This record gives sequence, structure tokens and C-alpha cells, in this order.
Amino acid sequence: MKITKYIILSIVASLCLSCGFYSLSGANTGDAKTFQVNYFQNNAILVEPGLDRDFTIALQDLILNQTNLELVTSNGDLVYEGEITEYRISPTTATSNNTAAQNKVTLTVKVSFINKTKEENNFDKSFSFFYDFDGSAQLSGSTKATAFEELFDRLTQDIFNASLADW
Repeated sequence: MKITKYIILSIVASLCLSCGFYSLSGANTGDAKTFQVNYFQNNAILVEPGLDRDFTIALQDLILNQTNLELVTSNGDLVYEGEITEYRISPTTATSNNTAAQNKVTLTVKVSFINKTKEENNFDKSFSFFYDFDGSAQLSGSTKATAFEELFDRLTQDIFNASLADW
């Protein structure tokens, strides 16, 4: 009976130890200990107030939640910076009355990623995603909140995957 207890205990202990080094997000932060996300200026033709601030915070939050890196305001081992280059609302389908049956909001962000511990991972890339909503709806209130949440979730995850994921 005691031998069985020790065997089970050793199996559980080895499983716990082996999982300690595994990241469910697939993040490979290497030797990096800190990161910084510089303010993403909104340089799109159509400017939505607060979009730049909300996107910057969303990217910071995602990295904080999916890694053990510390957020700093300067001299980060990993640096994310860039700009919002496109924010556009456009009709995607029309009705027989020549009105929009469905609209699309598109957000494009240009990102410069600098990895001071592994410079071969640096990149300059654009990331874009869209959200469709009913043509009779205005992009305000809950429609706007849902659209921005979807856009931010997808874009920040794509940026995270491009910079830190080892898939």
C-alpha cells in the first residue's frame, strides 16, 4: 500500500514539474524580462476618439495576461510601437433599395516589434481585421463595444502570435 502511495505521489510530482515550464499560450519570451507598449497614434483618415488609447491598453493587457513579463514604460526588452493606419466603415452588401444590408468596420495597425534579446525576431508588419454589423445599425453603444472587442481581440492576438508564439 505504501509503495502505491509513493508511485502515485512521484507521478503527480513529475507531472506538476513538467507542466511548470510549459506555456498554454505558446509564448516564447526567451531571456526577456520586460516589455513596453508605446502609444499607438491614430493616423487613420477617419478618427474615432479613444480608439488609440483603447487599442494600446488592449495590447498591454493581452501580453500581461499571457506571459510573465513585466510592463515597463521605457527600456523594455521587448518593444511594441506603431500606429493605427486605417479605421474605415463601409457597406458590404446592398438591398434592392440601394441601402446597406450589412456594414463592415475595418481596423489596420502597423506594428514595429523590437526584441533586444533576440534581434532576428524584430519585424515591421501591418495587421488588419474587420467586423461585420447590420446595415440598419449605427456603430455606437453595444454594437460599437462588441465590434471593438472583436477587433482588439483578434488584432492583439495576431500581434502576440507574430512576436512571441512558437507554433
